[in-house]
Amino acid sequence: MGMVAFFLFGPVLLVAIVVVVATVVFDVSPWVWLALAAVPLVFVLTALVFGRFAFRTWRPVRDLIRAAGSLADGDYSVRVTTSAPAVRPVVSSFNRMAERLESADEQRRRLLADLGHELRTPLTVVRGEIEAMLDGVHDADPDHLELLLDEVTVMERLIEDLRTLSLAEAGALALHPEPTDLVDLVSDVGDAHRRIAAERAVVVTADGPASLPDVVVDPVRIREVVSNLVINSLRAMPDGGGLALRVRDRGAAVEIEVEDTGVGLAPAEVAAAFERFRKGSTSKGSGLGLTISRDLVEAHGGEITMDSAPGAGTVVRVTLPKVVAS
Repeated sequence: MGMVAFFLFGPVLLVAIVVVVATVVFDVSPWVWLALAAVPLVFVLTALVFGRFAFRTWRPVRDLIRAAGSLADGDYSVRVTTSAPAVRPVVSSFNRMAERLESADEQRRRLLADLGHELRTPLTVVRGEIEAMLDGVHDADPDHLELLLDEVTVMERLIEDLRTLSLAEAGALALHPEPTDLVDLVSDVGDAHRRIAAERAVVVTADGPASLPDVVVDPVRIREVVSNLVINSLRAMPDGGGLALRVRDRGAAVEIEVEDTGVGLAPAEVAAAFERFRKGSTSKGSGLGLTISRDLVEAHGGEITMDSAPGAGTVVRVTLPKVVAS
């Protein structure tokens, strides 16, 4: 602060001394000398102020350039701090960008690790079965070939799920909306899984209002969502139970409800249920079904929620905007 005061007021003091001395020596009005000194004085003061502003601005810009270089080299943890108001919005935007890149990189690493883990099991089974056939441990009979086909199907489904997930999260998933009778759609899904449900002693019911008009949605994608929820519910009821599918008219929205009497989930499991590769204790799938269902519902402008408690079953609600065909 002392140096700043010196550079700001030093020239003023110097000019005052020169004006006084010149007035005494040359006997000229001090206003003449003051006018002559005003130009260089203003120039010096302007240069000092601008120099200080430029220095305070250049320092965060220099830090920003260095941080951008680090970011380009893959260091997504870099951040920039500054108190200069002129560049604060730029620095704030840079830090937000770095945070998002760091988060995306972390998700990518976790996805690759999870994908490798999910593919390792079926590949190990396939390799073991093929080696056993080559070594003569057992013949390439239909039973063993069917086992290989099942494992290949698991890998194909995982790859397809990942493709759907990547398209949905990138906003590139193509929807083909058309007027759809959601009550019939939900009933059809229940009928399609009724045989498997009967084998597990699960009673499936479906109901909805007969007066509900056709809603504009992508029927293939919404069927996929409901099927995922039904499959999860059936897996959660190994000892039988009840599975209820309901469609409700909520005025400006339509609600699809899937309720089971299964084992239920703890609060921590409910909070993480829609994360990638998150599996419950009864799940045998890839752990992507609920994630894909959430993205498909959100692509329709809707919302999916879950309520559950250990031993009390699970209720999943899908809320979709009621866009009625004109």
